[in-house]
Formats: sequence, structure tokens, C-alpha cells
Amino acid sequence: MRAVVQRVRSARVEVGDETVGAIERGLLVYLGFGRGDTDGDRAWVLSKIVDLRVFEDDSAIGPRKMALSVVDVGGALLLVSQFTLYGDLRGGRRPSFDGAMPPDEAQRAYDAAVREARAMVPRVESGRFRAEMQVHSVNDGPVTLLIDSATRGAPGRASP
Repeated sequence: MRAVVQRVRSARVEVGDETVGAIERGLLVYLGFGRGDTDGDRAWVLSKIVDLRVFEDDSAIGPRKMALSVVDVGGALLLVSQFTLYGDLRGGRRPSFDGAMPPDEAQRAYDAAVREARAMVPRVESGRFRAEMQVHSVNDGPVTLLIDSATRGAPGRASP
């Protein structure tokens, strides 16, 4: 499972003329599910997202640093399905998506991720699976990070 996480001042997802999800301060998260991803992969990625210390503290002493999580600052999550995170360009200029989870299975995984995130963070909004979406965001920083469950437990990498 892969996630691209952006710290935002605000973000919203529109389908046609309808806003289907919107947040103020928080994290905009693009989620992609790969073939063979497990419930454990999903739990690991979600815990990483929720526990990311990417918000600055308001310390009056010394330089400000990223020390707070989205929960610590009372922020929200906006989760958007994004199968193109599994686009493979090794074979040319047109991406292959063979590594992406099949759509029906991916929808179940996405729905589970949204449900599980709502148990971890007070405010979670989402896009609409398999819809043509327009995503609007005001990045804060910018801070953008990639989380990939394939790196879980890799040598030289810390695990939670």
C-alpha cells in the first residue's frame, strides 16, 4: 500500500459540481492499494499517517520544529483513492497499472481504510472511489511524504 501525504491548510474533493469531502488544517492523503496488500499493510500505513509528526509546535523557546501529529493539532484527514500510485513506467512512457489491486478488491480496502481512519482521527473526509475527481488543496510548507508498506521492516528503516 502506498500513500502520498501532504500537509495542507485546506483541501477539498469535487465530483462534478458536488463537494464530496473537504477539510481545513490537516493531511491530504492519496491512497493506492497494490496486489497482495494485506490488512497488516493497511494498518501500518494508517498508523504512520496518523502518527506523523509534521506539524510545527508553537514553542516560544528555540526554533519551531515539526513535532506534532494531525491528532495533536486537532486536524483532519482527507483520504483520496489513487490507483495511479502503482503506475509503472519501466516499460516506456505509458504507465502500466498491473501492480495495482483489482478495482473491486481495492474499493473494499479503501472503504476499510476510511472506516479505520475514522476510529483514529476525529474528522476524516473522503473522495469517491472510481469517480472522476478534482482535488483542490492549499499545501502548507509544502510538506509532502511518501509512505510505502513495501519498506516496512526494511534494513536501515525504523518500524513503529
